[in-house]
Amino acid sequence: MTDVTQTTGTSRANIKDWLATPWTVIVLALLAVAVLDPALLEAVVSFAARAFVGTLPYIGLAVMLIAGLKAAGAESVIADAFKGRETRMIVMAGLFGGLAPFCSCEVIPFIAGLLALGAPLSAVMAFWLSSPLIDPPTLLITAAALGWPFAIGKAVIAVALGLSGGFAIKAAMAAGWFSDPLKAVRQSRCGCGPDPYSGRPVWRFWRDSPRRATFRDELVSNGVFLIKWLALAYVLEALLVTYVPAEMIAGLVGGEGVVPIGIAALVGMPAYLNSYVAPPLLAGLMEQGMSTGAAMSFMIAGAVSSVPAMAAVWSLVRKPVFAAYLGLGVTGGIVSGIVFQMVV
Repeated sequence: MTDVTQTTGTSRANIKDWLATPWTVIVLALLAVAVLDPALLEAVVSFAARAFVGTLPYIGLAVMLIAGLKAAGAESVIADAFKGRETRMIVMAGLFGGLAPFCSCEVIPFIAGLLALGAPLSAVMAFWLSSPLIDPPTLLITAAALGWPFAIGKAVIAVALGLSGGFAIKAAMAAGWFSDPLKAVRQSRCGCGPDPYSGRPVWRFWRDSPRRATFRDELVSNGVFLIKWLALAYVLEALLVTYVPAEMIAGLVGGEGVVPIGIAALVGMPAYLNSYVAPPLLAGLMEQGMSTGAAMSFMIAGAVSSVPAMAAVWSLVRKPVFAAYLGLGVTGGIVSGIVFQMVV
């Protein structure tokens, strides 16, 4: 009986995991269109397929880049940003946060190790704010979906938000705030790679057999990851453009006022999926009338408040610091949207 119960429980867990995959959502969405509105099935599939094929060169470049960074051990370059004077650390952490080739679970032991070594909270906050906003694959995917001006604008905003947040925390700590910011830090490894804050990168990684193996593994895993999420993103974009009235989108987040930008930031917090799904969805929303400022605000506030980003902060700091992180992220999203709309 015990064996049967365990087998049944395992089967249910496997079914649940399968149902939670992007592939399942894609299939169910297209089946729903086929059953409920078969006349538009071809249009939806064609829209999603064209958009996905147009993104393939960007996917290939992004996957090659992130695999190369991981194989070379580029994490240690990021760790070097947390050395020296505090002001220098804030600047370097804000600049390099977007280059970190970490999976979501690696961010936690990486930061835990730096905090244990005495890295200041201000520099860590600069990294935390800039890291979820941009990285090499996200930059390329954003450029493919929304154009290079939007992608470059997001990269500049990521650095600016990291720097402003880092210096804000430095000023707050100088005024006596956040005197005991950290929870009890327990260093742990997630098994995703070597110790992220030791060693030196080996840029000619192809000369080393284990690093070549790392490159191959990362190439496959990141390729599958990007393909499944972007396939979902473009199916959702096709459904959005086909079925959501443009007037409704324009009424909520259209126009050039501050209100649509603020609404987009608040909506982005619970609605944001990840940095690969967001650009195609925003492209669809902008086609329906969403303003450029609201799109940028949605992307910035949503990325900072995404579950992996918040988990990394929540696991290591006390509630006042976590609240400061969210406050800086949402405020930064709204200000970024206003400035970006004025400039663009």
